[in-house]
Amino acid sequence: MQITEVKVFPVEEEKLKAYVTITIDACFVVRDIKIIQGTAGYFVSMPSKKRKDGTYQDVAHPIDKETRAMIEGRILEEYGKTIGASREQVASSPKPRLKAN
Repeated sequence: MQITEVKVFPVEEEKLKAYVTITIDACFVVRDIKIIQGTAGYFVSMPSKKRKDGTYQDVAHPIDKETRAMIEGRILEEYGKTIGASREQVASSPKPRLKAN
């Protein structure tokens, strides 16, 4: 599996930094991924929907740690390019993590 396209849409909010759309193998799109700046650094939140009980459930998400790391790396790399920072600068702010809703 390869991420063939990453589109970053920065936003001007306190914690929410961007929405992201990724294309996998040039044939499958995942929209509404979020980059959020938390107390421990940036993290990637998968698209989710609100359930009747008020909790949120991911609509799409990686199954294993390796896939999560690959997706997070590509997203943060493209986010860094979009805002004019290197991936290292984004990744060291302070430590990015992937959030599973």
